[in-house]
Amino acid sequence: MSLRRIWADPATAPDWRLAPAALAVWLATMLGLLLGWWWVVVGAVAAVGAGIGIVLAARGRAPAVRWFRVGLGWSLLVCGLLMAVATTGRLREAEQDPLRAHARAGGEGQFRVTITGRPRPLFSAGFGGQQGGVRAVVVPARIRAAVIDGKAVASTGRVVLVAPVDGWSRLLPGQDATTTAGLAPARSGELTVAVLRVRGPPDDVSEAAAWQRGAQELRGGLRDAASVLDPEPAGLLPGLVVGDTDGLSRQVEEEFTAAGLAHLVAVSGANLAIVCVAVLFLLRALRMGPRSAAAGAALALVGFVVLAGSEPSVLRAGVMGAVGLLALAMGRERAALPALGTAVIVLVLWDPAMAVSFGFALSVLATAGLVLLAPRWAERLAHRGVPRGLAEALAVPAAAHLVTAPVVAGMAGEVSLVAVLANLLAAPVVPVATVLGVLAALVAPVSSWPAELLVRLAGPEVDWLILVARHASRVPGATIAWPSGWWGGLLLVACVSLLVAALRRRHLRVLVGAALTGLLVVVVPIRVVAPGWPPPGWAMVACDVGQGDALVLATAEAGRAVVVDTGPEPGLLAGCLDRLDVSRVPLVVLSHLHADHVGGLDAVLGERTVGAVAVGPGREPDWAWEEVRDAAAEVGVPIVQLDAGHRLEWPGLVIEVLAPTAKEVMLPAEAEGTEINNASLVLRAATPAGKVLLSGDVELSAQAGLLDSRADLTADVVKVPHHGSRYTTPELFTAVRARIAVVSVGADNRYGHPSPTTLRAIDRTGALVVRTDTGGDAAIVPGENGPRAVARGPTRGPP
Repeated sequence: MSLRRIWADPATAPDWRLAPAALAVWLATMLGLLLGWWWVVVGAVAAVGAGIGIVLAARGRAPAVRWFRVGLGWSLLVCGLLMAVATTGRLREAEQDPLRAHARAGGEGQFRVTITGRPRPLFSAGFGGQQGGVRAVVVPARIRAAVIDGKAVASTGRVVLVAPVDGWSRLLPGQDATTTAGLAPARSGELTVAVLRVRGPPDDVSEAAAWQRGAQELRGGLRDAASVLDPEPAGLLPGLVVGDTDGLSRQVEEEFTAAGLAHLVAVSGANLAIVCVAVLFLLRALRMGPRSAAAGAALALVGFVVLAGSEPSVLRAGVMGAVGLLALAMGRERAALPALGTAVIVLVLWDPAMAVSFGFALSVLATAGLVLLAPRWAERLAHRGVPRGLAEALAVPAAAHLVTAPVVAGMAGEVSLVAVLANLLAAPVVPVATVLGVLAALVAPVSSWPAELLVRLAGPEVDWLILVARHASRVPGATIAWPSGWWGGLLLVACVSLLVAALRRRHLRVLVGAALTGLLVVVVPIRVVAPGWPPPGWAMVACDVGQGDALVLATAEAGRAVVVDTGPEPGLLAGCLDRLDVSRVPLVVLSHLHADHVGGLDAVLGERTVGAVAVGPGREPDWAWEEVRDAAAEVGVPIVQLDAGHRLEWPGLVIEVLAPTAKEVMLPAEAEGTEINNASLVLRAATPAGKVLLSGDVELSAQAGLLDSRADLTADVVKVPHHGSRYTTPELFTAVRARIAVVSVGADNRYGHPSPTTLRAIDRTGALVVRTDTGGDAAIVPGENGPRAVARGPTRGPP
């Protein structure tokens, strides 16, 4: 159906009667989760009272007015009663679940759980003594039985398991498993009653349902078929088709987020629309009637939901699609808004947790924008001479981005300025890649070669999406920082409202146009032509990669630099190297193998010419060593070992290895964090800006060893060990006598870095403290009286 037809005449105007009821259910449930279950009672009473009042006030009114008010009143009345009966009890039960008290007290217990969602990889730090990496999964589940301190706990609440990959990553929704786990409190404002920290594999696992096993086989077949593509598109295609992002590289994921394309790798109404429309066109081409075609599309919808899995986003999209197809089968063309209202009511009543889900809010707002704004905008563009197809292509992403921008800003702490253009460029290939991917998944269990052929046909489309995301995310000023949280979202709503109000008035419209023209004339040249970064003659840059280390040492050759550590994620390091225009990396040095130092290695190996990867004598944690070794082998880059006494030279740069020696590093298997930190490589680099001491994450014992070794530790600049942790001796800073101390640290990190005690110790030496969490990328440049520090400014919000 053309967008124009929705608003062409009053008979097809949106039907608003369900909208207030949907908002009442959503808002009351949200308040119940955030503030207490009794807020649902307040909302239910208010909805019932308003419904009765509106129905009574409709008496004696004109038929059209009475029809509208009676429908509005009854919807409020019924939804209020449903909230009072269903939602109140569920929120009260979850809030008073006895497992919450045990979770606050900590401890350990034995649990029988039912898996309720597919396991998702966990990329954060702090699991099982490791400092990150994909060695844990997050598994949503529901308690069937719990025993704590030998006593049974009467709980049936929702829990989240943080568990090892081995054994847990293969579980499917509906399976039961038994485990011993430590307890931790869940986040407030959710139905989840506790977090279970699991260290071992699951026991007594029940068999999954046949349809779940079949769907898993289809998804696995798609992943296997996609392996004929290069690694990045191979990981993206399953995400694009069924939301399977397990193989998606962190760099591509971050680029899609910055470009405003993240919704493409989360199953949404768009995926279902593509599949259902394709089936509809096929069935109508076979001369089937509208209702028969809609029934066939409904079967396709159910099949796709089974294939993608019973995730909240999938079920959300499935309900919306089902209501829309029902409206189509009944011949009600103006039922788009009632379908959306019905979906909101049904989903929030069925799963109250959706009321506080960012994904749910994004889905609802995007659909509302497409229904209410896009048709009007497309019509106005068409009246101004824009071709109909182009007008709709412009209006759809613009409307979706406008209405979802406040939620995205509050969630991510940034506003994308390239999302509309990126979505416009991506839109033509998404349906083709999705349909080909679904077909590949369906035929893969039967025969591999047709599936691989279909995947190869989808390959150029997926490559195009990666290309669009990569270039869009690296446009200077592609995103702007914005206050995060609810206040940030409300602030953007106010700004957008003022902008829309201004554009509706002719004299203000001219003023806004002049201001935007001024921004284009002044700001764009400043950001693009002369961005002011990096500062001329930079010798070292500490990249703002959040809670991690990534340092770049310049050589005398343009575009050539040594990278020391790569941070926790590829995307942030890739952006830093792009800003520095580094294309050749003769050596990547990994001080030690914790994920906050090696997680971004793909950003260097994947896009730049690399001579070698250097590591110290330590090889723990074992999983991280295997990942580094495999990543280097995949691109044919050799790995070399550095020990104390090694000296490396390039034009304009000399690096000495001060510690450790191979004899000093005797790490046991499953070494803990402190032992691995103390095995960090310690380097001293001679640069045009002076000497720089790079200390990795060495802690007290390794620092004492350095001081006892009588090695010359003096330097003009020191990279503060371990992100400024409290495990740093003041004697180290006294021995170094640096003028500048660089702290590479993430904003509002959960470790409390940098420690106030460590900062006071640095202050006593008179050194200038430069922090990446407050200053962003930090460059060291030569000065007349020694090195100077230049900060670029914060580039990201809190992790």
